Amino acid sequence: MTSFFEGIQYLFVNILFAPLDFLRSLELKTWFGANTINWIFMIICSVAIVYWIKQLKLQKENGEEYQDTTAHSFLGDDK
Repeated sequence: MTSFFEGIQYLFVNILFAPLDFLRSLELKTWFGANTINWIFMIICSVAIVYWIKQLKLQKENGEEYQDTTAHSFLGDDK
């Protein structure tokens, strides 16, 4: 059973985390290069937000947007 967990340790430490170790060593040379993964995620999120806002605008222009302030029963139900 011990060899199973040592195999998992080897997989993660020596194989799957190797690119992250490279980025950590790259930090001393270039900060932007070391944060490449962060830049990629920020670009992906920015593109997704722009796409989402454009879709909201299209729905509002087509009159498909549902803006009922009493969407929840506890907000506008004065019975």
